[in-house]
Amino acid sequence: MSSTSSSIPRSQAALQKAFQAALAREMAQAQAQQLPLDAQAVLRAAALACRDVLAARWAQVQMADAARRLGQGVRRVHYLSMEFLMGRALHNALSALGLRDCLEQALAPLGLALGDVLEREPDAALGNGGLGRLAACFLDSFAELGLPSFGYGLRYEYGMFAQGIADGRQIERPDDWMRAGNPWEVVRPELRYLVRFGGRVVVEGGQRRWVGGEEVEALAFDFIVPAHHSARVSTLRQWQARSVNPIAFDAFCRGEHAQANQHRVAAEALNWVLYPDDSTEAGQMLRLKQEALLVSASLQDLIARHLREAGGLQGLGRANAIHLNDTHPALAPAELMRLLLDEHGLGWEEAWNLTRQAVSYTNHTLMPEALETWPLRMFEALLPRHLEIIYEINHRFLEGVRRQHPGDDALLRRVSLIDEGPGDFHSRGGERRVRMAALAVVASHRVNGVAQLHSDLCVQTIFADYARLFPDRFHNVTNGVTPRRWLAQANPALSSLLDETLGEGWRTDLSELKKLAKKAGQLKLQKAFQQVKRANKEKLAARIRMETGLVVSPDSLFDVQIKRIHEYKRQLLNILHVIARYQAIVANPAAAPDGMPWVPRTVVIAGKAASAYQMAKLIIQLAHDVGRVVNSDPRVGDKLKLVFLPNYGVSLAETIIPAADLSEQISTAGTEASGTGNMKFAMNGALTIGTWDGANIEMAEHMGVDEMFVFGLRTEGVAKIKALGYDPRLYIEESRALKAVMDAIGDGSFSGGDANRYRALLDNLQQRDGYLLMADFADYCATQARVDELFRDPAGWSQRAIKNVAGMGWFSSDRTIAEYVERVWSVESLG
Repeated sequence: MSSTSSSIPRSQAALQKAFQAALAREMAQAQAQQLPLDAQAVLRAAALACRDVLAARWAQVQMADAARRLGQGVRRVHYLSMEFLMGRALHNALSALGLRDCLEQALAPLGLALGDVLEREPDAALGNGGLGRLAACFLDSFAELGLPSFGYGLRYEYGMFAQGIADGRQIERPDDWMRAGNPWEVVRPELRYLVRFGGRVVVEGGQRRWVGGEEVEALAFDFIVPAHHSARVSTLRQWQARSVNPIAFDAFCRGEHAQANQHRVAAEALNWVLYPDDSTEAGQMLRLKQEALLVSASLQDLIARHLREAGGLQGLGRANAIHLNDTHPALAPAELMRLLLDEHGLGWEEAWNLTRQAVSYTNHTLMPEALETWPLRMFEALLPRHLEIIYEINHRFLEGVRRQHPGDDALLRRVSLIDEGPGDFHSRGGERRVRMAALAVVASHRVNGVAQLHSDLCVQTIFADYARLFPDRFHNVTNGVTPRRWLAQANPALSSLLDETLGEGWRTDLSELKKLAKKAGQLKLQKAFQQVKRANKEKLAARIRMETGLVVSPDSLFDVQIKRIHEYKRQLLNILHVIARYQAIVANPAAAPDGMPWVPRTVVIAGKAASAYQMAKLIIQLAHDVGRVVNSDPRVGDKLKLVFLPNYGVSLAETIIPAADLSEQISTAGTEASGTGNMKFAMNGALTIGTWDGANIEMAEHMGVDEMFVFGLRTEGVAKIKALGYDPRLYIEESRALKAVMDAIGDGSFSGGDANRYRALLDNLQQRDGYLLMADFADYCATQARVDELFRDPAGWSQRAIKNVAGMGWFSSDRTIAEYVERVWSVESLG
């Protein structure tokens, strides 16, 4: 390689040198231990080499940002999120640095393929679902757009959990993703902050102080995210809790070893698991402590940086945007007020003005369980000073409301930051609670939803009163995804086809994809597109066989639903359709109801159910039971397969999404805030079957509603049917197919004759059916028949699939972040 080194760009030459040095270290260690230089050692060497280059870029970016912030008053974004679902890092880093081919050549003499090395890297278990993946996409766009920024999260040691399946049931085990170390993170031992829990509030010299209780130390670990078309980077700063006193030495000397270690264990438990089971009070307390750890350490870090750069607190709100990614970090306004009042001596009005200038909030769901509320007694026990501050915020806020709306006590109860218990508008039970979403709304200068319908519903429903009080505070910013991971990296063959067809401009400006629409009818492009899709389907089929032992046909329609398992996302509706289709095939294997041959279909489902969510777990078990029966029935063969792929994550999604023909986005209208999986599938040439919900609506607007398979009640229809008194049994009685499906589940046809296994599920559907599966079933099945009809026409299907890709240019996370900059943050690019 030395003969060509002079032609290699400096960054590539530097990475080659760093890689060779790291590889030599790994080889020496392996030889010293008489171990082979395997793919795991090479993975570590390559990651360390990339990290060294990125760390140098990081230092340059921080110096440039600091200098220009002082000279030009440029604002920095601080993005607080409970989760960041990052996926694997090496492939992304190599793509960003343009060094994939270079490293592949370096590995050849070792007898190793880069693909084998990439497969050895575990997904970083720092997130779970769409919320965390969106945050990861945003970090990518922060870097690409050159925005001064920090993402803030927690350094989870075991993720949410690794999903296993035993007898069709989900089992959870720790996701020990760092057991071989994490070569990507950079520890910052100089960045340590104390975080307190419990204790009491005292008055000293006329000032209120929070004292006593327990303290933990938050230590910073940085993960550097590269831009793909510049030398910029963004930072994910993760906090690790450590005990202030590692062990109680006296207890240890007395032989009480477990007791000596209890404070250390209690501190480290804050980083063990994302979203610990909150069905117990201990679980709830752990979650609240996690949120306090994230918020306090992040804001202390922000203030310390601002003091270093500005020399004082002046301009704190103008210089720093603090963004709350959903309600998990909604404690931030109270903590910022505490720091400014108690630690830095500001008065209330000045502190409140700085807080309001800085803080903004994204709501991600209309689901009540996600609008966090905490029992007041628990809040007071863990965060007594914060509760005092929230009381004062609430008092001043309600006084203002009272002046604007004298005598409207009902309004005061509805908008109060404190749920007063039984009879209250938002009450969740018999005790007083702190409403975190309300705190976020009242303390923020901007609040946004993540799709136009969702934003409209926010101001019409859960935040209706606040929207009337603050009409200029609410905005919409529709989500997007990074095309660098979800198209260029996940689907290199399609990306190369786009380069050939459009040129490479789409890689930096995704709106260039719209030019594809006029070419969608070209036979040559359709054939090339079909070849790309076929190769991706073969890759997924191989993965399915490896994971499950099931052989599926790449010629079948790949019908995919991958997302966390939840009743509102309606994986159960998908399974009901599979059962109906299975029964129809058994009744007439030769022909579908339209008289045409059956379109072979492989239905793929993947996703995790929260550990305490029993109904979601039951849906997973039903999927396995149905799959076991369908997949083993010789009368069916390749006409229908049902596959559940375990332990869904980013890397698995990168294999599934490019292979999908049909994307299932079938939530009950009005329940899905936006969705981003819908965008990734369409960007990779899958057609969507979906409800008029979330970002499906805007996708239809951009690509044309006729390019999607839309079905089901719309939001107004959902509201109307519920207002009239919804009775799901009427729909079951009116539909012979639906009744046959329900009977088959109920009589044990899919559960080895166990008629009680799914009794809770059936009772819910027949008596309540809160997400209207029974009402939408007939239209869903009819729309699936339209899917079959189009799939029989490969040219027609390919043309519409290409138009789907063409319509996705607006759904880049780069556009999303540009809108946040304009509507929420007011940040300048430093790229």
